[in-house]
This record gives sequence, structure tokens and C-alpha cells, in this order.
Amino acid sequence: MDEQKKIACEKHKEWKGKIEVVSRASIKNKEELSVAYTPGVAAPCLEIEKDPSLSYEYTRRGNLVAVITDGTAVLGLGDIGPLAAMPVMEGKCALFKTFGDVDAIPICVNSKDVDEIVKTIELISLSFGGINLEDIAAPRCFEIEKRLNDKLNIPVFHDDQHGTAIIVGAAMINSAKLVGKSLDEFNVVVNGAGAAGIAIAKLIMKLGVKNIIMCNSKGILYEGAEYMNEAQAEMAKITNHKNLKGKLADAMVGADVFIGVSAPNVVTADMVKSMSDKPIIFAMSNPTPEIMPEVAKEAGAYIIGTGRSDYPNQINNVLAFPGIFKGALAARATDITEEMKLSASYGIASIVSDEELCPEYILPDPFNPKVADSVAKAVANAVKK
Repeated sequence: MDEQKKIACEKHKEWKGKIEVVSRASIKNKEELSVAYTPGVAAPCLEIEKDPSLSYEYTRRGNLVAVITDGTAVLGLGDIGPLAAMPVMEGKCALFKTFGDVDAIPICVNSKDVDEIVKTIELISLSFGGINLEDIAAPRCFEIEKRLNDKLNIPVFHDDQHGTAIIVGAAMINSAKLVGKSLDEFNVVVNGAGAAGIAIAKLIMKLGVKNIIMCNSKGILYEGAEYMNEAQAEMAKITNHKNLKGKLADAMVGADVFIGVSAPNVVTADMVKSMSDKPIIFAMSNPTPEIMPEVAKEAGAYIIGTGRSDYPNQINNVLAFPGIFKGALAARATDITEEMKLSASYGIASIVSDEELCPEYILPDPFNPKVADSVAKAVANAVKK
């Protein structure tokens, strides 16, 4: 066990959990007890019975999110199960509070059955103002999110898909400014055609990108390819307009942007050299990117982003989800729409001023205090529109 992992285990044992329940009500005497609990509590209960929307006024529901997983796609660890996923879910809840002042509860569901998971979330949904799906493997995650959006009248957001896509969208907006191109001029390669890759492709298309080639571990996605699942086959219909076939190296020839949500070290220096002038590399495999930034830069990459905090331009979901839920909860949104996601991308991109914008600074630092409020405001405005 290396030193960082040893420290993490020691701290987790010391913390015994990264979150705790803190009472917002003072209960120090009989009078306060009678207001916070029986008999006083009966009054708001009866008001909510008459008007369910008052649950947002009389309870914490209006600032409470459920962070839910089945433990099948946890970070880079894969299917480690719901119990082993708990430290990650607690961490996500701590990030919600730290960066967005949104309260969140971790819920780890011991099932891989879509019907059971959907039913479980549906049955507990009245306790929450929003649902954050986390670390659920594709393609199951698509079906779960779709069915919950149909059933519930509160926002449902699969962060691995849409949070990642929103940050990449912001990075694309600012990269386009730097290289002097419009988004519809970009030729983009997305390597990794799972939940995140598909969500990224869909969002950047809505931002204006027209030319996208997607790849999975077997090669380029094209109509009729035998190595695609159902979701990938649908993407093949709306991408790769020239019906190019081959491997990742073939896709990258002449590309302006590489977006990786795939596996370590799958991109070579020669691949970067085969791209267009001022190539943009977003290598987000964690902890080891598709290509190390030093190698990409030496090969001619102009802008480089990774998922790591020890390099510039970290593409980190914490830039998105706290503000998205903060804005959605404040506006009493019933779902997370495409317009809200696009607004969030522009909100994040706007934090980096034209004077600050440079190849090493296309995204704000996660600790920038403006981030969550900027995203929340953009999302809330989209809801109002």
C-alpha cells in the first residue's frame, strides 16, 4: 500500500464516516421539545397533508438530495458492490455540502435489477428534493434514469453522465475561443462509448459540434458494426457521418479534439501528431490518463485537460453537480433539462475571463467560490425560461 492510500485508510478510520446529522432545531428545554416534536409538530404535518408542496417549506426536503448507487461502476474500481461504494457516496455528500451547501444522504442499494432499483428510489423519493444517481454501470444507468424521470416530479441526475458532459462542454466553449474556431468547425473524437462518452457526445452536439467520431475498445462506431451495444448503435446513427471504419488511430487523423473517457495509455504521441493544428486533448481516464500530459505536450498538443488535480485544466464533476442541484432545488425544478445542462456549461465557462483564458487555464479551479453560485444562477434562469 503506497503512502497516499495508507493515509486515506487511516483518516477514514479516524473519521468513521465523512458526514453526520446536525440538528437545525434547538431542543434544550420542554418548550423547545414541544415545538420541534410532539405536540407542536402535528401542525406542520397537517398542513402538508392538505398541501404536499408545503413539504418544501416545513421540512429539509427543499435542500436534500439522495446520492444513490448500486456499486457497479465505482470510480475506476468497477463492480465492487454497494457496501464498498459507501465511502465514495459519503464523499459525494461531503462535496455537495462543501461546494454547494446542499445536504445529501448516501443510499447504497443492494440490487442490480433495474425494476428493483427504480421501485426503491420511487418509494423513498418523497423524502428528497432531488436524486443524484452515482456509479451505476451502463447500459443499466440509462434505463434507470429514463424511468425515474418518467415517474418522479423531482430532478434526477446521473452525474457520471451529465456532470462530466457539462464540464467537457465548458472546456470546449473556452477551447474554441483560444484556437479561434467555432464549435461547429471542430472535428471531435470521443474514445469511450459508455455512459459518460455518450452523454458528452450528445451535449457537445447541442452546443453546436457537428462532426464527431466515437470509439469503443474495439474501434470506431459506424452503422452496422458488430461490436456495439444498443446505446452505441443509436449513437452510430447520429455520428461518424462519413462512415469511417478502423481503430482509434484512424479516427484521430486530422481531428481537432480528443475526448477520452476510456482507459490508460491508449493514445500515443504519433496519434497526437496526426491531429490538426493546435490539437486539444481531454484525457480523463483516472488515475492514469489516455496519454500523460507531458507526452501529449511534447507531441504538439496545445490544450490538455485531465481528470487529475495535479495537472492544469482538471475536468472535475465538482464544478457542476453542487451548483446544478443548488439551482434546481431553489427553482423547484421537476427535472434536469437539456437547457439547464447547456446553461451550466456556459456558466462554468464564463467564470474564466478573457484576460485569464490561456491553454493552462480553460476551467475554473474547483475551490473558486464563484463556481457553485454561477452554475446555480444559470440553472435557475434556465428553469424560469
